Amino acid sequence: MSRRLADVARKVGVSEATVSRVLNGKPGVSASTRDAVLTALDVLGYERPTKLRGERARLVGLVMPELQNPIFPALAEAIGGGLAQNGYTPVLCIQTAGGISESDYVELLLHQQVSGVIFAGGAYAQADVNHDHYARLVELKLPTVLVNAPIDDLGFATVSCDDATSMEQAFGHLVQLGHERIGILLGPRDHMPSRRKHAAAVRMAARLGLELGDDRIVHSLYSLESGQTAATKLLAAGVTGIVCASDPMALGAIRAVRRAGLRVPEDVSVIGYDDSALMNCTEPPLTTVRQPIEAMGRMVIELLMRQMSSEAPIGDEVFFAPELVVRSSTAPAPR
Repeated sequence: MSRRLADVARKVGVSEATVSRVLNGKPGVSASTRDAVLTALDVLGYERPTKLRGERARLVGLVMPELQNPIFPALAEAIGGGLAQNGYTPVLCIQTAGGISESDYVELLLHQQVSGVIFAGGAYAQADVNHDHYARLVELKLPTVLVNAPIDDLGFATVSCDDATSMEQAFGHLVQLGHERIGILLGPRDHMPSRRKHAAAVRMAARLGLELGDDRIVHSLYSLESGQTAATKLLAAGVTGIVCASDPMALGAIRAVRRAGLRVPEDVSVIGYDDSALMNCTEPPLTTVRQPIEAMGRMVIELLMRQMSSEAPIGDEVFFAPELVVRSSTAPAPR
């Protein structure tokens, strides 16, 4: 007990007597100090006294996929800063292959009495996986916000970049450059943002009278290595332009083009998605579709805070417009 008091007091910068008053429900402690002590208990991994366990901590779970794609650290930074400005501490939960499952992370966060959860990439965007753990959050009416397209009927507030518009911008750019043999490199088949991009590409091709057969639409994981393997299939189909669903996939596509003895952009143009860090420093600098991460992060915080101030659920999806950033990885179609 004395060690716990000392650790929490040191963390908050108050006396052990103040910590003791908070833990024992005694008067004479300001609301801000009380909240700081309870948050320190959660951060340090100490259990709250039984009478205080029903109260939610000033912690917010931030559940993200692996951080190899630089867009996710950028998003975590934007959201983390917004939470801090509102007096909340993010609890970062990173999903890795063979690691802790998303459902286990949800149980962990509920045990920590978090005030809300933000998901940026996860099972909610995949149609063919288990979604039972989201029902727990709905049942508890825990404020929850998703980033990017979820499956239907989850009922959570969602902030998305408009996938259809992003595909229209990228596909249209290649068409304007004279490309007719365009390949599409997407994420897994059950991934909702990829499904939206796929549908938009099919609509555009039909409207423009361009061929977009199955050999010109390839699905893979969101990584450089997977992008390289998938792009090799598109090159075998004779494409002169490739639209990718992420920047790492686009870098993999560029590697595949070079391994095939071709040049970017003289022989094959490549477009990424996200405009993540350093894409203007690649060789060649990558043409990509930019997600407005800062603005999306602010909206995530706004939706979360709105739920915390009211028990009314917010199930709408807020869309943000993407922006095509033209650099040197795209050029007129080869003659």
